[in-house]
Amino acid sequence: EGMTVLTANAAALLAGPRGRRLCLEYAMTASPELWQVMFQVAYEAAPEQSVLLTFDDGSGGRPPHFTVADAIALIGAVNLREIDDAALRAALRASVGAAMYWQPPDGKDIVCALPEMRSALTPVAEALLASPIGTSWRAGRTEAQWAVDWRIPADAAPLPSDTMALLTAWDRSQREEEARAALERPRAPQARWSGTWWSAPGMALKTRGRVPDALELVEDNAGLDVATIIPVRGSGRVLEITSPRDWAMLCRAFPLEVAASRRHDWFHLTERDGRWLIPEWSRVALEWDAVHLTTFAYLCAATSLIEIDDEYASVIGGWGPDATLWLSDSARESNEPRQHWVRPDSADEWIREG
Repeated sequence: EGMTVLTANAAALLAGPRGRRLCLEYAMTASPELWQVMFQVAYEAAPEQSVLLTFDDGSGGRPPHFTVADAIALIGAVNLREIDDAALRAALRASVGAAMYWQPPDGKDIVCALPEMRSALTPVAEALLASPIGTSWRAGRTEAQWAVDWRIPADAAPLPSDTMALLTAWDRSQREEEARAALERPRAPQARWSGTWWSAPGMALKTRGRVPDALELVEDNAGLDVATIIPVRGSGRVLEITSPRDWAMLCRAFPLEVAASRRHDWFHLTERDGRWLIPEWSRVALEWDAVHLTTFAYLCAATSLIEIDDEYASVIGGWGPDATLWLSDSARESNEPRQHWVRPDSADEWIREG
């Protein structure tokens, strides 16, 4: 039974672009040859999104031409008996960092979606999910939470308050943007137009269960290199999003239509031309104090099409793994000191200074 569950979880992980990318990034970390192969194969899948560099070795011969079959062979040779924790964290960081909602999938994501690549990545998915880190991805919200303010401590702000007013104002702005978009923006979903692509209010408090995740697992990262980490505690009614189905149910229960305002960005992402919903957060807040997106659900669902019914669909945009969105003022800054973190020279690793 355990193997059946693991197989089902691996299939769910590989159904999502971020889950597939996680598995590929781990395999590339374990195999430098695979990194070279994927560089070329991904370029050929989406040449308009990248530049292919070739190097002359002086021999006068043509550089090797790699194929998806070469990538599959190298993935099959990756040692999965002992999962490297640091490599797994780096792979998760790379997958989150590659999440984009305002353009078509990049070359690596396109290649990972091929059926033969998904089959090749299945043993990787099973091994990662069975690892100590992987088994933690399905966990619910932990009591200790951390918020990040991307400023130095002397300039950091207090936590957001009067959350219901923030949510009500955001919902109103979404309806207003939707009305303007229906009048002013081109109807053709292929039009080169970008607007609002996220599905949750950015000004509301969002926390993570681990400090490194708050710093490193950030979508659309603008290269920020200073941060104040704020300890947060909160309680109340928490809705756990553990799968794409949970998100679809939330949108169905509290629908806010955003078909015109999300049409172009989410078409580029999913190739779907249709009507879109997100939750109306001020209404969600009448029943829930917080919504928590598990790491597993993020990997299964982010940057992918989530069907709601025959007419509507949605996208989870602008979140992150193990992220909690607070819908009430039940979260507060705890008595622990704030922490100052820096990232020297835009390196991957953050260093705590205070």
